[in-house]
Amino acid sequence: MTRIAVTSRSFSRHPVLREELQAKYADVKFNDDGLSLSGESLVEFLQGCDRAITALERIDGATLDALPDLKVVSKYGVGLDMIDLKAMASKGVQLGWTGGVNKRSVSELVIAMAISLLRHIPLANAEVREGTWRQHMGRELSHQTVGIVGCGHVGKDLGRLLRAFGCQVLAHDILDFREFYKDTGIKAVGLEELLRSSDIVSLHLPLDETTRDILDAEHLRMMQKRALLINASRGGLVDEDVLYEMLTSGDLAGAGFDVFSVEPPENHDLVDLQNFITTPHIGGSSEEAILAMGRAAIAGLESFGDPSEVAMGIRHDTDSANV
Repeated sequence: MTRIAVTSRSFSRHPVLREELQAKYADVKFNDDGLSLSGESLVEFLQGCDRAITALERIDGATLDALPDLKVVSKYGVGLDMIDLKAMASKGVQLGWTGGVNKRSVSELVIAMAISLLRHIPLANAEVREGTWRQHMGRELSHQTVGIVGCGHVGKDLGRLLRAFGCQVLAHDILDFREFYKDTGIKAVGLEELLRSSDIVSLHLPLDETTRDILDAEHLRMMQKRALLINASRGGLVDEDVLYEMLTSGDLAGAGFDVFSVEPPENHDLVDLQNFITTPHIGGSSEEAILAMGRAAIAGLESFGDPSEVAMGIRHDTDSANV
């Protein structure tokens, strides 16, 4: 009998996903205690299981060495930076993964952050609650120039939505999506041109050795003073210390982050700034996205492939949506 383990806490407490998974498999182990599993505790939880649904848990070579029975890992969510794909491939462990299942959830959060920053909504809300009635002069999202860094599933979806606002959309990606650009009127540009030209910059990249700190001090200082920076993809893409300096000095108008290099964030000075808004990694946490991710993970227990081939597919359609 196939034994399934679900490490994800949100999947484990979702009644619809639990019911649908148990309808397919008789032997399912859920993370009912809501444990944050890693290292030895993760190995202990997965011990003796043939297949697993994982989310933010780190699956590396040492973990796989301790789990000889594990044959399939199905990903709940789209980010794969917590999984060592090379180690999985070398040990013959298969990967179930579907890209783009939470793209609309992330895209809408980006738009919500952009409008909130442009209209000073968090500051105005706080002031009214404190008894201050003061009108703030803001800007409209419509007709702004928006730069999308990373044009995978989320980047493409965001680009389509922004066109409905009449925005000029610039895109930068290491891959050539010329048919998509042609169909949508989105302009492909280099990273430096995008940073210098955009009123709003939104990041949609995976985190790896090529993207870590891609917005370092040099690149951040290319942005316009009136510009906004939004990161709803992965922490570690931006030098957060330099970002804090620029937001406090007026060298950048505002920023909205759903993700951080360390979560929860340790830089409370950044979080407390009036021109900085944050959410706790909820980009993919709409009701609709949770169901879509969960059902994709269930399907991935039977529909899987070699991790090396999956990784190749990711490189041809990069995606950085949240888990």
